[in-house]
Amino acid sequence: MPIMTAIGLMSGTSRDGIDAALLRTDGETHVEPLDFRSIPYDEDFREQLRLACEQAMEMDRPAADPLIDPVAAELTRRHASLIEGWSADIIGFHGHTVAHRPDRRWTWQIGDGHMLAKLTDIDVVADLRSADVAAGGQGAPLLPVYHRALAAAVEKPLVILNLGGVANITFIGDDGTLIAFDTGMASGLIDNWMQSRAGVDRDTNGETAASGRVDEAILASMMANPWFDQPAPKSIDREEFTIAPVSSLSVADGAATLTAFTAISVERGLRQLPNRPHRILVAGGGRHNATMMHMLADACHLPVEPVDGQGWNGDAVEAQGFAYMAVRSLSGLPISFPGTTGAPKPMTGGTLFGASV
Repeated sequence: MPIMTAIGLMSGTSRDGIDAALLRTDGETHVEPLDFRSIPYDEDFREQLRLACEQAMEMDRPAADPLIDPVAAELTRRHASLIEGWSADIIGFHGHTVAHRPDRRWTWQIGDGHMLAKLTDIDVVADLRSADVAAGGQGAPLLPVYHRALAAAVEKPLVILNLGGVANITFIGDDGTLIAFDTGMASGLIDNWMQSRAGVDRDTNGETAASGRVDEAILASMMANPWFDQPAPKSIDREEFTIAPVSSLSVADGAATLTAFTAISVERGLRQLPNRPHRILVAGGGRHNATMMHMLADACHLPVEPVDGQGWNGDAVEAQGFAYMAVRSLSGLPISFPGTTGAPKPMTGGTLFGASV
């Protein structure tokens, strides 16, 4: 595959904003990050996304909806505006997950690939998860194949942990074997808690959690959810867990307990791996939460380090991954695998929307 210039676009489950990455890649071994942009969502649009997610989770399958459709169009316009002035051969457009139902053989990422291609005059690969889910896979995580390319020179076995709204891990074995799955919540519940109880977007640097005490009984009850004992690969929707179990706690104790919930969930996930990794490299916004990073290290008994120490941009990795997968999609290369999503075989994915069509 020739080397191409690709744009990757990501609106994650944390609902904090849009990430855009510009990448030169052949979709295999060549990875050359060029640029990165990010823009936060305003509070009004974040609320619109939240309501769209609630609505989608109540539906039997993706369909036209008077609440969701305008949000999808506005989301698309915001993505196009962010990358104005960039030139590329292809765009990998993730969209925003409003509902993830692999148990029902569907997943729903809003965002209009055809509209984005017209607005940018660049071909777009979108809907990157649906083929995997329709074939019986989990549709997530999709980043492992990009993680393996990034980490080609890093000692293995290795775990790369992504902390967005949901947490997922990529295990890369000595022989390049990939195993990946969601471990549970990352910042999603903590953000919900801080927004509802403190009127702020997030627990900045984990300062509120650091001042609180973990309620061990509540934490144990949350970890008793049978989902944690399901074998990998597995994935989960952000809306599957709520802040209700900690509703009786103070703001600080609730933040501490929810942060510990993330850390213990990751440790539980590590038990499903065939080998113990040498260390955990962390990408995503959660790596900025010092309390979460400390709790992870204590729970997992491993070095836990931001991926930035490898020379990677930990905020850009996910968007870069969708640029990389768009190039793979164009050449028919697989983006999901039996060990990462539970797909029946290595599968490509995505739908191509031509700018000139």
